[in-house]
Amino acid sequence: MKIDPYLFFDGRCEEAIEFYKTALGAEVQFLMRNSDSPEPPPPGALPPGSEHKIMHASLLIGGALVMVSDGMCSGTTAFKGFSLSLDCPDEAAARQAFEALASGGQVHVPLGKTFWAPLFGMVNDRFGVGWMVGVSAPLQ
Repeated sequence: MKIDPYLFFDGRCEEAIEFYKTALGAEVQFLMRNSDSPEPPPPGALPPGSEHKIMHASLLIGGALVMVSDGMCSGTTAFKGFSLSLDCPDEAAARQAFEALASGGQVHVPLGKTFWAPLFGMVNDRFGVGWMVGVSAPLQ
């Protein structure tokens, strides 16, 4: 069994994809717009003008699959009760990723040394997605 996160950006998915490509080197594995669907949505399921919004996309970020969508295109996102954990290979990569994610976002725990990691911090990106960025401590 496997768990992959699926994030709904309610109309800002394309912007989020471009942000994660720049900030984290995300690679788009698959992208389908509402207009590409082999079956039309039920009447009234999507707001007018959302034909070109993203129905589904898959991103590869550091070897992890993250799925994304515009969802119902309501214009409001609410990412609460979870964070994505980004384990970086070294402190330079952690600093770079944290700074990129913090651009336009909100830092909750600045990057710093902890008893469990040489570097760890928490940030919500500009879309409100929570990230825990760190460098794993070597096993003792």
